[in-house]
Amino acid sequence: MTTARQDVIDTLVGQHQQIKLLFAQVESATGEHKQELFTELVATLAVHETVEQQLVHPLAERELPDGPQVVPSRLAEEDEARQVLSDLYARGVADSGFDVQLAELRDAVAAHAEAEEELEFMRLREVTDPAELTRMAAIVQAAQLLAPSASPPDVAADRSRSLQGPPDEVFDRVSELLAQSAGEDEVRS
Repeated sequence: MTTARQDVIDTLVGQHQQIKLLFAQVESATGEHKQELFTELVATLAVHETVEQQLVHPLAERELPDGPQVVPSRLAEEDEARQVLSDLYARGVADSGFDVQLAELRDAVAAHAEAEEELEFMRLREVTDPAELTRMAAIVQAAQLLAPSASPPDVAADRSRSLQGPPDEVFDRVSELLAQSAGEDEVRS
């Protein structure tokens, strides 16, 4: 969980670890539990990637000397991951090819996270006012509350229902909710 001392970089790196764990849990689960974990993975990735796309990537594009060259590759990787999530959703967790495609996605997401951490996150910390990174962490914390895994059980059930369905719809709902939680003027598309 985000604390006042953590900045957005700490928070996003922590989310990368959470996402790796969720992939492992989905891979080892079966039946209804596997479906529930896949739904949680989709919601978690939706919150994470939306925060990056609306807050961190625009900052990197503005602040890093090679930001305009670095960010488009990360955005393309995120779009590809979103498409694969949609394919996996359409396929269903019981499909014979689900696990193979999920493993490919897991590897692509891990490589993407590594590239973000090396080419954006750590470098942003060097060129961005720490107060700005801390302010962004507060927005990320608000967005994390949208994800079912970050909420109390009774609230998680309601949020889980709102973040279920086709991944494209989930990503769109998260984008709308993030804009509402951060204030329209603070979140840039």
